[in-house]
Amino acid sequence: MTGEGVRWSGQDTTTDDVECITLGADLSLDETAWERIRESHNRLTRYQGEQRLIYGVTTGYGPLANTIVGSDHSEALQRNLVAHLSAGVGDPLSREQTRATMAARVSALSRGASGIAPAALNQLLTCLNANALPVVPAMGTVGASGDLTPLAHIAGALMGKGWIRHGDGDPEPAAAVLERLGLAPLEPGGKDAIALVNGTSAMTGIAALNDRLADRALRWSTLITVAHAQALRGRREAWHSAFGNLRPHPGQQKLHRWLGILDEAPPDAMTDEGQVATDALQQLSAPIQDPYSLRCAPQLLGAVADQVDWHTQIVTTELNSVTDNPILPETLDQALHGGNFYGQHVALASDALANAVITLAVHAERRIARLANPRLNQDLPAFLTGSETGLHSGFMGAQVTASALLAEMRTQATPASIQSIPTNGDNQDVVTMGTIGARRTHHLLALLYRILAIDALMAVQALELRAEPHLRSEATAQMMAWVRARSPSLTSDRALSEDIEKTAEAMRSPWMVPADLELSHQAD
Repeated sequence: MTGEGVRWSGQDTTTDDVECITLGADLSLDETAWERIRESHNRLTRYQGEQRLIYGVTTGYGPLANTIVGSDHSEALQRNLVAHLSAGVGDPLSREQTRATMAARVSALSRGASGIAPAALNQLLTCLNANALPVVPAMGTVGASGDLTPLAHIAGALMGKGWIRHGDGDPEPAAAVLERLGLAPLEPGGKDAIALVNGTSAMTGIAALNDRLADRALRWSTLITVAHAQALRGRREAWHSAFGNLRPHPGQQKLHRWLGILDEAPPDAMTDEGQVATDALQQLSAPIQDPYSLRCAPQLLGAVADQVDWHTQIVTTELNSVTDNPILPETLDQALHGGNFYGQHVALASDALANAVITLAVHAERRIARLANPRLNQDLPAFLTGSETGLHSGFMGAQVTASALLAEMRTQATPASIQSIPTNGDNQDVVTMGTIGARRTHHLLALLYRILAIDALMAVQALELRAEPHLRSEATAQMMAWVRARSPSLTSDRALSEDIEKTAEAMRSPWMVPADLELSHQAD
């Protein structure tokens, strides 16, 4: 994937594109995008020559917009904007999050309604492709006038201020890295600085990464659920597509298809009607229905699927939007002042996705608990010990870790989008906290993948202990081989920390999923 570049026209950005760029692919814009950018900059230059009143170009910022700034102070106005906004604190965004933020900003500016100089945008694009990534403190944005603070740290690095991490190296002074790349520090003029810093690109870039990670986690959850059903001899009647036909939520219908494909069970084989006993008090050997973690899988995972799809829709629209202020529409001969920088859409979508991510974790933790408990796991050994139960404790410690991870996720369940705190002299009197929401969801996904790793390790161990290959589908057989390539069978107690982390990291990667997991794409 990283060997292939991504080329945008400025109107067709996807979350898959952003993930690809995050993983190292180069980004380029086609000539139609560059033409729109040039025309937009030319309109701004003409408006400046006509001495039009344009926020952030001929006025001060925020509540100081009542100050008219003459053309002789234009460059200083742009420099000062970046300087005063470079007030972020805390640990920096990861390399992946920074690349995603830069890519999202390129996408917004490439639509040609921001007035940025082509050279300024090219500086951003060149640094991205050179993997010269500004050090961006993660905290300090309220997501209202866009992501002013993190984007200011990026703009400052393009100007030779602050710090840049080049490749896998440690942070260096930005000016030194630019010089090594043969780039002169950017000298913003016109609307360059405000176009670079005013927009939702940090929350949107991070949300794009979350989008792909959540979609992948849903697919893994589906496959692992199938493995549980096979290991626990579950009744697949509840997965019959007739349920989705009578309750036609798109996500639920999708999950009926996915489960059928991965389980390789034709619809007519998913029924087990049985007969009424002649003795009304006769006891059956087992209930005719499974617990909800199996029986309600299409409904639970289907609801998550609908949330992921909605998140994808919101973030894709935002990636293909102009999100700064003012805007310079090509259809109007004026600069319009408004609020496209306001990140409410992404804030609400991130919070909704966070709830869906925690729901996946709840489901996985219950699956883990059922496999660990000898009263519930259909005669498998307690905690799936490979031998000498009692002397060895199997996955006992790993189950405790899964419980702790879920608890940690639940402590972070408070939505960010309702935490509005007026700021900026009450100019920003309602704010979105969208970037806090996106960052929180990103952290929740990291915890979820560790729970899914424990779940996958245990599901594979259970299938091996069951020793009934006829119960396995091709998809679960491939999952077993995939897991065993990273973690050997647990025949005696050993430390599982590295196995869990290694498996979780591999599960996050789009390049390392079992081939049959992608069968679910056929049913999308």
